[in-house]
Amino acid sequence: MKKLFCLILFVMISEIVSAQTINFTSSNLPIVVINTFGQEIPNAYKINARMGIIYNGEGIRNYLTDPFNNYNGWIGIELRGSSSQIFPKKSYAVETRDSLGNDISVSILGFPAEEDWVFLGPYNDKTLIRDALAYKLARDMGRYASRSKFFELVINGEYKGVYLLLEKIKRDANRVNIRKLNPTDTTGDAVTGGYIIKIDKLDGENNDGWYSEFRPFPQLSARIFYQYHYPAPDEIVSQQKNYIKAFIYAFESAMNSPFYADTLLGYPKYIDVNSFVDYILLNELVKNIDAYRLSTFFYKDRDSRNNKLFAGPVWDFNLAFGNCDYYQAYIPSGYYLQYVSEYSNIPSWENFFIPFWWKKIFNDQKFQTKLRTRWSELRNSVWRTSRINAIIDSLVNLLEESRTRNFQKWPVIGQYVWPNYYVGQSYEDEINYLKNWLFNRLSWMDSQLITSVSETEINQPDFEFYLYQNYPNPFNSTTTINYYLKKQKHITLRLYDLLGREISTLINELKLPGYHSFQLDASKICLSGGIYFYELKSHNFISRKKFIYLK
Repeated sequence: MKKLFCLILFVMISEIVSAQTINFTSSNLPIVVINTFGQEIPNAYKINARMGIIYNGEGIRNYLTDPFNNYNGWIGIELRGSSSQIFPKKSYAVETRDSLGNDISVSILGFPAEEDWVFLGPYNDKTLIRDALAYKLARDMGRYASRSKFFELVINGEYKGVYLLLEKIKRDANRVNIRKLNPTDTTGDAVTGGYIIKIDKLDGENNDGWYSEFRPFPQLSARIFYQYHYPAPDEIVSQQKNYIKAFIYAFESAMNSPFYADTLLGYPKYIDVNSFVDYILLNELVKNIDAYRLSTFFYKDRDSRNNKLFAGPVWDFNLAFGNCDYYQAYIPSGYYLQYVSEYSNIPSWENFFIPFWWKKIFNDQKFQTKLRTRWSELRNSVWRTSRINAIIDSLVNLLEESRTRNFQKWPVIGQYVWPNYYVGQSYEDEINYLKNWLFNRLSWMDSQLITSVSETEINQPDFEFYLYQNYPNPFNSTTTINYYLKKQKHITLRLYDLLGREISTLINELKLPGYHSFQLDASKICLSGGIYFYELKSHNFISRKKFIYLK
């Protein structure tokens, strides 16, 4: 045992020396060092390895020569992810183990003690922060979403870059807090929960589930495949399988009936509506193309605690916030749920579809009222634009040092990495794109969910339209002006200087009711730098806003 300890210590020190040759000696982030003893990390099963973590506390620098003071022990490790495995920077599934290979729950980097962890390696997300930002926004809603913490990783002496520690979605008092389901829980109240099911790709080992009886689209013979997540496929017993399958079948049958919105017979009988509201709002805010049809989780507790199906926890956001070049994910307007619910939008190569009932729930008038109410609540509190930008800025500042090393290791800045829509020439470009996209997304959702324009205002007989503040403002090239019309009407949108002199008529035509957007290109009207006003007018109704053009 003493010889084994000395060998481990020697290899760990060798890793530190090797990592130093690439000029990585210390970090403001925690440092994780892994040794696989020469083994390749596989995709289908976990191998035994050794892990040490250096974390001296918030605001205290961490050195590779420091002792492993946060964790120093055995782990199991394997590759994780599906399409992301094509990238040279890999992500990993890790479980903490004792010397005999048994799983043990430990606290890592201040997270509640557990045994299963995700080491996410951002690669096609060149901001590095999309997942961390999305989980933070979800937690701020009051929903459980994985805690996250950035660190720098060394494996077998090789520097691997910036990583994000995440909690694997599991049943746990500190994660998905539902009742534990034992193999003997097969009757009565005991068999009713808790369960976690998911819609996702079939990756890794130990997968099983069942096919829905209902087609996602009438034109398709395909069915949605629901997977057992908890209890795991090799632990769930037949009575439990039958129960959760029957519950989902009853829910889908109700959604397939003419009474799907009925309070007693429809979806309110089966689902926790507020959780579905929050799930949709979060995934629509970031326009997550993996929502609804992939990386989608649901959970159900024991009936004696709660007899409804909950949506969530949310998961997987590397392709969100405009970082994808298909399914119109890059366009700040439009509901993603509605887009993928239209069969004409689905390409022939697609194998993963949205269940038919998402659109029906979303379009229900009572559900829409809840969406509007919740959106207004969030936008006036934790989802204020200034607060979201402050979160982004804090993450950017945290990574100011480590991202330089990361992009030296993985030189993706300025390069297209599937499926990027935008390719910035610097890290700052990537962050600015994220901020601009998100601002425009917030503005569009405001216009749809009527935050700035209340339903009370719209229902007033003298209400005609609402003019939004342009974004970005100030700007140095183009800016977007949004407005909302209650009814079809002839409008003019004009530009004036500070003295009230008209510079240009931007719009002079009949417009349909609803949300509209106009992109102002300053070069096309030969603007000089300065302060200007834009004015929306219809008959006797006028609204003006000020903007600054930086030439």
